[in-house]
Amino acid sequence: MASIHENLRTLPSFIYNLEKTTPNNVFLRQPQGDTWKTYTYKEAIEQARRLVTAMQGMGLKKGDHIALISKNCAHWIITDIALMIGGYISVPLYASLASEQLTVVLEKSDSKAIFVGKLDEWEKKSKGLPEGMPVMRFPDYPGNAKVTQGVSWEEMQKSEPMQGEPEPDLDSLWTILFTSGTTGTPKGVMHTYKNAALLINNEEQNEVMGTMKDGAKTRLFSFLPLNHIAERVAIEISGIGSGGSISFADTLDTFAKNLADTRPTFFFAVPRIWTKFQLGVLSKMPQNRLDLLLKIPIVSGIIKKKLLNALGLDQAQTCLTGASITPESLKQWYRKLGLNLREVYGMTENAGGFTMMPANKHKPNTVGKPLPNAEGRIEEGTGEILMKMPWMMTGYYNEPELTAKTLVDGWLHTGDKGKFDDEGFLKIVGRVKDAFKTTKGKFIVPTIIEDHFSDNDLVEQVCVAGLGIPQPIALVCLSEIGLKEDKAKVTENLQSEIKRINGQLHNHERISTIVVANEPWSPENQLLTPTLKIRRGAINENYGEKIGKWHEEKDDVIWEA
Repeated sequence: MASIHENLRTLPSFIYNLEKTTPNNVFLRQPQGDTWKTYTYKEAIEQARRLVTAMQGMGLKKGDHIALISKNCAHWIITDIALMIGGYISVPLYASLASEQLTVVLEKSDSKAIFVGKLDEWEKKSKGLPEGMPVMRFPDYPGNAKVTQGVSWEEMQKSEPMQGEPEPDLDSLWTILFTSGTTGTPKGVMHTYKNAALLINNEEQNEVMGTMKDGAKTRLFSFLPLNHIAERVAIEISGIGSGGSISFADTLDTFAKNLADTRPTFFFAVPRIWTKFQLGVLSKMPQNRLDLLLKIPIVSGIIKKKLLNALGLDQAQTCLTGASITPESLKQWYRKLGLNLREVYGMTENAGGFTMMPANKHKPNTVGKPLPNAEGRIEEGTGEILMKMPWMMTGYYNEPELTAKTLVDGWLHTGDKGKFDDEGFLKIVGRVKDAFKTTKGKFIVPTIIEDHFSDNDLVEQVCVAGLGIPQPIALVCLSEIGLKEDKAKVTENLQSEIKRINGQLHNHERISTIVVANEPWSPENQLLTPTLKIRRGAINENYGEKIGKWHEEKDDVIWEA
């Protein structure tokens, strides 16, 4: 088999080839109410070429860092293509950033200009722009913030298309991706064009995700933040590499319809999305009834097909789950419906790719085995997962000391704790820094306790806390099913959970109290990252001294006032 280092092609090389060979194939599908606005490869790339000429006319030079802040949409991809073929370095940002955060990342990244697109709010956010920064704006998206400053998309499209097929060097900087920041200030992760090319070769040779084997028939659905490495690789790079089509979700309200209209051949979602799908099914068909129907041979097949059709996933050949650990019970629930959720484990620093569950073997409570051309080991003493692969970051932008601490002798230090079994499957047991010590002097690994809540359909989110108190407590947010349930019944359910869960834990791990939060955690209130991971530090800070007081109360289930 050929090495993945042979015949490497840059993303612009794929783009030019698609422009010539399949100009009339549909590339991008943007929902507009009950209809779809489509862009062929020729149309999308011509618009990108016009953007390049417009940026050059504004004095922006090859190698300049250009920021992009927008929710996912067709114009996001067109802009990113323009930045690639124009020789610019993209700095895509989370659409949910507050003005102060926007200032930080724009300054840290040395961005020279910014594209502003589909956003929920812009007036307050715009105060985070450095004075005099050039702004280029997408066309208006109904129902989203009205952006009036800067140069309009329509004006830029009056420019002549850039000519030729310029390509970057493989070792040149492609993008700077800022981490979602579960702790501390976001870091700017640098990736080269070679990393993207290596990922494409690895996929083509080994069918790692299965996103490219169908070529132009590949249908992808984009809804997780495109500036996040997982969506960038699984959707944008896979779309360009396969020559398939990318469809978008318009709003939360239209999400289900947009997905059903797309019927993707490949689908990637984070655990919380898979949980929401599950709870949506259970709100209409209780688990006991579903279990009964799935035991009846002929009826079982009809039910499975009906549910997968309703979700829009009946044609998905590969379904991935990642960004945080997916409860085993959730994966087993989907397996009963005939959907194999394959766990993928990676991080921004390694372009999202380290381990994946094999398609032909599911090993419970693991995140699969290292991808072809990747290797890993566990550091003695700390139990930290170390990894090495050809597509690792070159470092953190303008942070050489932090880079040196993270990349040591060619090994990427992940901050995650785990262990490999004798077959090479990796089990993650938590974060090195997430463990905390109670006043009894005992260390608690919160994820071990949190996993025990995964079978409770009344609970959607859980965070175990307890620094500075004798025993840990569990903070929970109720699911839609839990919110509809009688308060007394929820309390009774959670009291039973305490007994059940504590019966499986060591004495020092046993939770003293479950606290029901009065509002859900979200990226908007800064208690979740944009990729829906818990910000433990923010939760501890948010609830502060209440945690100790809740622990001291005699009730084992408390509803936050």
